[in-house]
Amino acid sequence: MPESSRMIKQHTITTPYLVGDVHCYSGRIAGELVLFDTGPTTEQAWQLLQAEVDLGDLKHVFVTHCHIDHWGNAARLAEETGATIYLPQRDADKLVNHQRRLQGMMQVLLDCGFDHSWLDELRAEIDNDSVFPPFPEKYEVVEKSEVPQQLGVEVLPCPGHSQSDLVYRIGGQAITGDVLLQGIFQSPLLDIDLQTFEGRFHNYHAYCASLTNLTRLRDCQVLPGHRYAIESVDETILFYLRKMLDRAVRLKPYAQEKDLAALIERLFADRPMPIFHTYLKASEILFMQDLLLEPLLLKQALEEVGLFTALADDFKRL
Repeated sequence: MPESSRMIKQHTITTPYLVGDVHCYSGRIAGELVLFDTGPTTEQAWQLLQAEVDLGDLKHVFVTHCHIDHWGNAARLAEETGATIYLPQRDADKLVNHQRRLQGMMQVLLDCGFDHSWLDELRAEIDNDSVFPPFPEKYEVVEKSEVPQQLGVEVLPCPGHSQSDLVYRIGGQAITGDVLLQGIFQSPLLDIDLQTFEGRFHNYHAYCASLTNLTRLRDCQVLPGHRYAIESVDETILFYLRKMLDRAVRLKPYAQEKDLAALIERLFADRPMPIFHTYLKASEILFMQDLLLEPLLLKQALEEVGLFTALADDFKRL
């Protein structure tokens, strides 16, 4: 294992979000100090980075994906340290096309049965800095930069949790953001396709395609974005998939339901949800509906990576 791989340090930051603590990682790679993810936009997070990372010597900041708990301090790091910020391509697309992206996203949700009043409330939440912190004024796109290769950092696209998920492999370690979490199932967020800006992004298709890259990490020590270090890549994937299949089975009666707003109102009439939680639930339902419509896509992907046998009984329930 290369020396740089053994020198990766974990920095655990408390967040105000349901997911709990988030992990960032730093290390000296090819002689330069590198930080992976930044924590949220809280003063507590900033103080921890100051205490545990030599910000005066920081050269590079790589982001796994632009959810606030993983990249919230990117703009501040760029401004106060001069380090170069590297964002995933799809997140950079959101930066450049923010209003176009929001308009497309609102249209997708309108097609799912949500009315304009509900959409206005959701948009107000999304435009709030508590959801989307400021973008750095200067940044590079990870997939277009030569720096990762120069540092010996392998970049593996693993979309599914979000459109932009990147895994950074350094020797025998892999910094994985939210794509491999111990004991956590998170449904991908509903969004417009940021490559075409036409229609929604199919997280289910993306996750099936990402299984090949995820299983390439079997020989790595996985450094996750939350909770504990995982013991087995395969078992972590299988946990996620069993949860996915179980929820899909329960949604079978609603596989063809198009009016998600009405469906959520029926299913959760006894416990009204805040706007953003309703959006999360709509994201989950669409993810499961895609699985129910094309279960063979996942079956084929699992066969290719040698994991289908372990899930054969779960698939029978579909």
